[in-house]
Amino acid sequence: MVTVDSAALSTVLDTVDLRVGVARRATLATGGLLPLSAGSAALVYIARGAVHGNPPLRTGCRLDVDRASQTVAVDEHPPRSTLVTGDAFLTLGRTSFALEADRDTELVVVDLEFSDSASLLAAMLPDPITVMAFDALEPAAAALAGSMGPTDPPSWPVRQGDLVICRMMAKTVLLSVIRAWAANGCAPDGWPSVSNDPFLDRVVEAIHDEPGREWTVERLAGIGAMSRSVFAERFRAAIGRSPADYVTEVRIDAAKRMLSAGRSVSETSRELGYASDEGFSRAFRRRTGMTPSAWRASRLTAVPA
Repeated sequence: MVTVDSAALSTVLDTVDLRVGVARRATLATGGLLPLSAGSAALVYIARGAVHGNPPLRTGCRLDVDRASQTVAVDEHPPRSTLVTGDAFLTLGRTSFALEADRDTELVVVDLEFSDSASLLAAMLPDPITVMAFDALEPAAAALAGSMGPTDPPSWPVRQGDLVICRMMAKTVLLSVIRAWAANGCAPDGWPSVSNDPFLDRVVEAIHDEPGREWTVERLAGIGAMSRSVFAERFRAAIGRSPADYVTEVRIDAAKRMLSAGRSVSETSRELGYASDEGFSRAFRRRTGMTPSAWRASRLTAVPA
């Protein structure tokens, strides 16, 4: 069993930034299908019933729990391929398939969109991830998942901030699924290293810790204990983009979180180290196609379909 450093795992999960949809309920009669298309990442929690995969879910490390002894079993090819009440399932959208109901079933489904910087974490994960008995491993997160996504439209009006809270709940469940998978022996050797290079990992961690700092290639190279030229080459080879591009991605991802939480454009701009609101707005629009104020308004006022 691979042992994952809990501090390193917490650091990686704390830096995950992704767009999380509002949870929805999918009710399936026996034989009903929930299609999961290629290119679409999603988190699924089995709130009631049982499903199996089409094609069968027979790949990847899985977890199961003996509820009597509370021991965790890890098996690369477990005999049970059906997911039942309390199990969790994460697909990153690398292939298309469907979940088929073995009996009347209720699923909580959360659509996911990984940001540019979070895509590094996604690339390190297998697809799919299955955590059997997630409700036994992470009972608080499972209870949260089971309460999300009412089947019927709510009778009360949507209040400002409700969608932000719903997305925070969904993200909590998602990170709990990844943590349960990683902390109980399914993670590969070296996980959760972003780059498989401890010196570069130190640089990435520093950028995420202080996205608003004035990061130059020289300063980042110093953190990685390398020369400027060696650092730039190794960073691009491992991360797939230049240090400057990665800093910008992390800043824009941080800006999205701040704006979604109701922070003003000026406050966000200052905290992220931009010399002016205009410069921040140009950088934000180049990455997202929207101005910060328009993006903020869309996040705070959007109503789920």
